[in-house]
Amino acid sequence: MAKLYHLPLSPFCRKVRLVLAEKKIEVELIEERYWEQDSDFLRRNPAGKVPVLKLDGLTMAESTPICEYVEETRPEPALMPKGAKARYEVRRLVNWFDDKFHHEVTANLLYERVNKKLAGEGYPDSRNIKTGAQRIKFHLDYMGWLLDHRRWLAGDVMTLADFAAAAHISALDYISDVDWSRNANVKDWYAKIKSRPAFRSILADHVSGFPPPRHYADLDF
Repeated sequence: MAKLYHLPLSPFCRKVRLVLAEKKIEVELIEERYWEQDSDFLRRNPAGKVPVLKLDGLTMAESTPICEYVEETRPEPALMPKGAKARYEVRRLVNWFDDKFHHEVTANLLYERVNKKLAGEGYPDSRNIKTGAQRIKFHLDYMGWLLDHRRWLAGDVMTLADFAAAAHISALDYISDVDWSRNANVKDWYAKIKSRPAFRSILADHVSGFPPPRHYADLDF
């Protein structure tokens, strides 16, 4: 069985979990408190980050290369479209959420509210939280604009771009930091992706000291 060293609310780990579940790959989830810099874990990934996936005799780090490896070795159901232009758009959006969205929103909200406490790094910085709460509005509007023109974020079919976005959004929804009244398109998109079987383990997550809101696992939220 595959093994995934992860942290439940890490959007990068969630992206990998969603891909594995969509491909119906059984995986053992091993929670890794990466900030403790455990020597065994550092041997698996000297960068000291999660996720780390053991699969096919390989030990792999970095969420996007992991997801693309899984896609290339298990191409069904497809999470990358055919054609260079369509694949470019998926990769652009994956990078958008894992870079721009992450630095402007996830790091300012999730990391301040949750990760700092888990890692014993002090209290949240209210300035960062204010920044994240402001910037998420722009990103939700951009997602809404994309969904005005497409069925899914990158085109007419669900792709890795949707899982990348849903990984960040779901982690923020766990701490009630998504205003679902802001854009109906985004809420409908999330309801659609949230109802997939691949999302079940994500919705079952429970982080000690941080109970999810009642709507978190509700498919009709």
